[in-house]
Amino acid sequence: MKTDLEKSPRFQQTQQRRDFLGIAAAWSAIATVCVALMGALRLPIPWAFPESSRRVKLGSPSLFQGIAITQLPEERLWIFSDSQGLYAMSAICTHLGCVVARQENGSFFCPCHGSRFDAQGKVVKGPAPKGLIHLALTLSTDGQLVVDHDKEVGSDVRLQA
Repeated sequence: MKTDLEKSPRFQQTQQRRDFLGIAAAWSAIATVCVALMGALRLPIPWAFPESSRRVKLGSPSLFQGIAITQLPEERLWIFSDSQGLYAMSAICTHLGCVVARQENGSFFCPCHGSRFDAQGKVVKGPAPKGLIHLALTLSTDGQLVVDHDKEVGSDVRLQA
């Protein structure tokens, strides 16, 4: 049986600060392990799916033949027709990816940062580090013109269609 002295608040064990910190540390560790486990379980699931092919059908080559220049703003692309055939040039500036505009004299101008390109896409005035990119043109099995945004070709390459 406890004496009155043992029952007094002075001899009762109080909640220690160390006990609180220990419990808080344990719960923090459990929470950290749970969050890490959730992250590890999500690793096999891709967040960004790989892009599909950047090959785009543009239509029949006859739509572009005989027309010197065709702008395709939705594809950010220019299609040119000359005596040697068809070729495609990207309308994306090689400096920071702005869309260039074609001027009346046939040259190209980046309205954002001032780069200038000649009619063949070569840099005339920076800050663009290189000229506009010429893209590969091919014919699909159904006879449509196809541009491959991932395949760069030389400025002298033409598609005979």
